[in-house]
Amino acid sequence: MSYLIKPEGYRSLLDQRQTELAIKQIKDFFQLNLSSELRLRRVTAPLFVLKGMGINDDLNGVERPVSFKIKDLGDAEAEVVHSLAKWKRLTLAEYNIKPGYGIYTDMNAIRADEELGNLHSLYVDQWDWERVITEKDRNITFLKEIVNSIYASMVRTEYMLCEMYPQISPKLPAKDKLTFIHAEELRKLYPSLTPKEREDRIAKEHGAVFIIGIGCKLGDGKKHDGRAPDYDDYSTVAENGLPGLNGDLIVWNSVLNRAFEVSSMGIRVDKAALLRQLKEEGKEERLDLYFHKQLMSDNLPLSIGGGIGQSRLCMLLLQKAHIGEIQASIWPEQMRKECEEAGIPLI
Repeated sequence: MSYLIKPEGYRSLLDQRQTELAIKQIKDFFQLNLSSELRLRRVTAPLFVLKGMGINDDLNGVERPVSFKIKDLGDAEAEVVHSLAKWKRLTLAEYNIKPGYGIYTDMNAIRADEELGNLHSLYVDQWDWERVITEKDRNITFLKEIVNSIYASMVRTEYMLCEMYPQISPKLPAKDKLTFIHAEELRKLYPSLTPKEREDRIAKEHGAVFIIGIGCKLGDGKKHDGRAPDYDDYSTVAENGLPGLNGDLIVWNSVLNRAFEVSSMGIRVDKAALLRQLKEEGKEERLDLYFHKQLMSDNLPLSIGGGIGQSRLCMLLLQKAHIGEIQASIWPEQMRKECEEAGIPLI
């Protein structure tokens, strides 16, 4: 079911021509900074993968991938990717990337089960990245270093944009003001609120926050949010005494007056975490799939990785009210009509 937020008195700060130019400037500048910060080389990625190999990301486990049959492969079925979380780790091994270096790519996907609205579209575009690490890097301290590097790239990009377009004023907190909190600590802070309400509260208070431990069960037996059990490590107990070596980067969106997820990332599962998480979720049959066999056979490097929403970052920095002002997609006719009436020009 679609849901639309219509900010009162909203008007775009840039016209359509300026918006298209600014989108390219943001994407060019940010990915150059990201690749420099994390030492990533750009690679070419697939739009679809063969079904049944365990390579496609199943997100929360309920979203249906868009699929089609390939005539020249005997009607073998392919799936449009949800993300490239597993594919990237296979690629690190194939390219023999050394520790401290990694890859990034433009990931384009179709998510037919998204609930359409200001933040969610059928079309997903991300910078998907993955970097090889060592065993000693599998800790919260290292995770925070990587998150801080990504956030610093966001802040620099916003500064560039504000220099180019004086009508846009900076909203992100300084790069040293990013707040880190574990999902369990956040639950204890606001025990009467839902996870999304907690995100709103903490993001509004601090401006930018990284919530650690997405996917692990909290003290009340529930998860802050779902995560597939075979890429992020959300179960290893870290030096903070809490489970999870992953998280979500969330900022306060002053246009929509709500928390706004920009990136999801994490240290990836090792063999022990994979076995543990598959058992917890009752998904042990996945051990027979290609990706999982490669991991269990020590053919894949330890890694950290994630995705950064391209349209989302542009939407945030350009202070747009709807992701449809950034990308061309399909929207319910009623939503298009309401957006037009509210001064929200969808592409």
